[in-house]
Amino acid sequence: MTTVERALANFRASARTFLDPQRLRSDAPLAPYTTFRIGGPADLLYDATSADDLANAVILARELDVPHFVLGLGANILVGDKGFRGVVVRNQAAAHRFVDDTRLWAESGTTCKDLIFAAIGASLSGLEHYIGIPSTVGGAVWQNLHFLSPAPERERTMFIAEVVESCEILTEEGQRKVVGPDYLAFGYDESVFHHRQDIALAVTFRLTPGDPAVMHRILQENLSWRGARHPWLEIHPSAGSIFKKIEGVGAGRLVDQCGLKGFRIGGAQISHMHANIMVNLGHATAADVRALIAHAQEAVQTKFNQQLEPEIGFIGEF
Repeated sequence: MTTVERALANFRASARTFLDPQRLRSDAPLAPYTTFRIGGPADLLYDATSADDLANAVILARELDVPHFVLGLGANILVGDKGFRGVVVRNQAAAHRFVDDTRLWAESGTTCKDLIFAAIGASLSGLEHYIGIPSTVGGAVWQNLHFLSPAPERERTMFIAEVVESCEILTEEGQRKVVGPDYLAFGYDESVFHHRQDIALAVTFRLTPGDPAVMHRILQENLSWRGARHPWLEIHPSAGSIFKKIEGVGAGRLVDQCGLKGFRIGGAQISHMHANIMVNLGHATAADVRALIAHAQEAVQTKFNQQLEPEIGFIGEF
């Protein structure tokens, strides 16, 4: 028995005491839980249904020294074809409630879509700009979710950090505490979660009173803008932007100028609509995507002497 196998056995045994063993599965395929619809099985998959449950699962994995990964909606990642050796904790903690007239508290597994409609239902503005972006609350603060509004009167990049008041976290040292935006160190596609093994458990948003009719107009505008420029996940699964932004140049523009829109390897293809998005045509493997990434990088390096750096996370064994 290897070290990892021994740790997994200990996790299974301990789950009977500290977790709900009925929500623990073995050899669970991860592809259905990613927006790319790609990925092999996890040795163990645990569905955490509350912030406490999420914290307990992560603490247990840390204490037993089990390799682990917290999974939200599975956007912005590529899971290897051989899966993940360890425990994947699927964040299903989705409780949310209004703290007062302007503050909305949500567990980190709440989808942004659900939270947007809850806020609009209470005539509160600040979240509607992010409609159509597949993310949980935890993912939103992890990457400082942002969107460039298409409307002339709000033509600027809007960041989720603008409405985050506080965040309850499990620190890498194992403490639970509430922190503010200063600790979260938001940047462009950036936060403290990129540099520390902290886990977001819940977030409190401070919103402003707004007109639901105006907010619904913003929903329609943003969905129309995204629908015209991004492939629909329901038809062509993807992980969103593949390469990091190159200031003043644009990674997608460079790929497009290499004539790579529509180029495919196996079941993976560079989108005809957006050159910085790769889509799963229905049977793509992680190996196909990795090969496509390497091809785009080589083409851009050769033609423009620019190095494309992947933005997505690579999870598990390839």
